[in-house]
Amino acid sequence: MTRFRLTLEYDGGPFVGWQRQENGLSVQQCLEEAVLATVQEVTHVYGAGRTDAGVHATGQVAHVDILKEIEPARLMAALNFHVKPNPVAITACAIAADDFHARFSATGRAYLYRIVNRRAPPVIERGHVWWVAPELDAAAMHRAAQHLVGKHDFSTFRASLCQAQSPVKTLDCFDITRVGDEIRCAVEARSFLHHQVRNMVGTLRLVGEGKWSADDVSTALAARDRAKGGPTAPPDGLYLTRVTY
Repeated sequence: MTRFRLTLEYDGGPFVGWQRQENGLSVQQCLEEAVLATVQEVTHVYGAGRTDAGVHATGQVAHVDILKEIEPARLMAALNFHVKPNPVAITACAIAADDFHARFSATGRAYLYRIVNRRAPPVIERGHVWWVAPELDAAAMHRAAQHLVGKHDFSTFRASLCQAQSPVKTLDCFDITRVGDEIRCAVEARSFLHHQVRNMVGTLRLVGEGKWSADDVSTALAARDRAKGGPTAPPDGLYLTRVTY
């Protein structure tokens, strides 16, 4: 048996999320069916990040164990053939150590949240960004985001259905920059709570609009109460961009 490490990108729009569910097609199911079609083996594909419905990835990592002897390049080509027409692509494939685990071996994850901030709605990027028409102060959002960096109890930014054992997480960085009409929110940590990034971005939008201050963000964080935080940003603008090991 050989363990393969896969690097993936996908458009999360058509999927119910990474994880297999009964209410629709998941990225995991799409890949497992592609493996079955390639090597005629029923397998389980493990992902580094269990992205929600509508969330995209440019650097998701997964692993799968295969009994049949097959070269990584051939496996990659076959999987990319069999996932069609679904918007998934394997961008890299390599043999991994037997003890490698896409999720549990990871030491860091990076996400990017994209906001298109202009009066006109996006057309080409529709479904891949959050459109916010009122002008946002990206510099103020960045300053407020620094209050979230470090080790904290992030209960205020945690979804009610989150299954994490502890709400305490450590954000390594949270940078917000503007490039033309786009505001880019880049955040890194070892791991995240369910909806944490989307809840933080939704809260920071209030800062960008001038409705909240950086101190308000600190107060909300300290409250450890989801009701004290801002709204949840939609999944459209969120991307899993990198997993480190």
